[in-house]
Amino acid sequence: MSTLTMKFGGTSVGGAQAIAQAVRLVLDHAKRWDEIAVIVSAMNSVTDALVNGARTAAHGDEQSYRSTVEDLRTRHAHVIEALIESADERTELIRITDCHLREFAAFCHSVMILGEITPRAMDTISSLGERINARIIAALLRQNGVQSEAIDATEIIVTDDAFQNAVPLMDLTRERVAARLRPLLANGVIPVITGFMGATQEGVTTTLGRGGSDYSAAIIGACLDSDEVWTWTDVDGVMTADPRIVPHAQVIPVLSYSEVSELAYFGAKVLHPRTMRPVIEHDIPLWVKNTFNPSCNGSRVVREAESIPGTIKAVTAIRGMSMVTVEGRGMLGVPGIAARTFAAVASQGASVLMIVQASSEQSICFVIPTDAVLGVVRALERELALELSRRDVERVWSHDGVVIVTAVGAGLRATPGVAARIFGALSKGDINVIAIAQGSSDCSISLVLDANDTVAAVCQIHDEVIINGR
Repeated sequence: MSTLTMKFGGTSVGGAQAIAQAVRLVLDHAKRWDEIAVIVSAMNSVTDALVNGARTAAHGDEQSYRSTVEDLRTRHAHVIEALIESADERTELIRITDCHLREFAAFCHSVMILGEITPRAMDTISSLGERINARIIAALLRQNGVQSEAIDATEIIVTDDAFQNAVPLMDLTRERVAARLRPLLANGVIPVITGFMGATQEGVTTTLGRGGSDYSAAIIGACLDSDEVWTWTDVDGVMTADPRIVPHAQVIPVLSYSEVSELAYFGAKVLHPRTMRPVIEHDIPLWVKNTFNPSCNGSRVVREAESIPGTIKAVTAIRGMSMVTVEGRGMLGVPGIAARTFAAVASQGASVLMIVQASSEQSICFVIPTDAVLGVVRALERELALELSRRDVERVWSHDGVVIVTAVGAGLRATPGVAARIFGALSKGDINVIAIAQGSSDCSISLVLDANDTVAAVCQIHDEVIINGR
């Protein structure tokens, strides 16, 4: 019995033509696989509109969310009218859409009265687009002669209560998936499941973080013991660089889980950073394919890709970063400074993407998102107030406007000359490196550069090291 889990992102189901193409792909592959489960996002920009409506309501703006309701009602109605032939089915889909939009308006009204929005409320609001879209896609599949049922992931994906960034409870989720999806699949039904969302054990809606539909597909694929998981997007696969920066970037045919995880973490937008874990644990191949160019093979992500050690496969950049430095001659040999530094950072909920410490122990540098810098620096100054007053720590400061550029490929740590090739490429472009981290990962080298050098650095590494280095 072969089982395929397919996920369609927002651009892949972003309008009538895109939804029709996605359904054609499902129908085509339903002839080749015994069982198919489909996970769908909201239409592109719908989630952004819902979130923006809620946020403006919290600031007392009633007009914005009411305008959002009308815009989304019109947009979904146009799609339903364009795709669904049955008058009864159209009427029902429009009724469901209106029901969810009234729910959105009621939440926004409450938010406006309270003057604030909680993460829990935002999870319910931001997941409404998936609920609507899953029902449209299931209806179109039924129209094309296959059995299909829309399912809210709140029924099957059980999570903790970390609203906005929930973590699945896999044992409970596997039980629910078996109970809810297995009978459908056994009877030839194609379930169309809402991506991005789940629910606590008490049934409260949660979301898996932005881009979480990838994560949903991996979770469900793992719980179904799928043979493969395919994520459909609007690019031909995982690319050697962001094609918006490097127009001649190429598709990478095969990557390892660790390589694509590094790419996702350091800014590549093809996959959600946490998507890898469920498929890694079950050794399930993951494919990244283009909805609008299905003849392209795409990229295959496997446990261990066959590659030449030291070959750089891709380069990516994550912007909007700042480098914070804690420095002072009095830090030498003093235990606990690093622990207290990162405890202070954690108290602000800031994510540390890269750490560099001088061997002399006279400075610690780390990179965080710029929007967290002010709170982090203040927290560090409070935590290290005594050391600052004694001049053991001379200053805590931030270097804003930096970018992390990361080169990714298997076996980089053990291959001589990799860093030299990268630095040589940057030298040709007259690009200065502020900091470097190598060794913590076997498949990546990360550099901190001035943000103004982002495009030049990515292009230089791509052309000089990836393309010419093959």
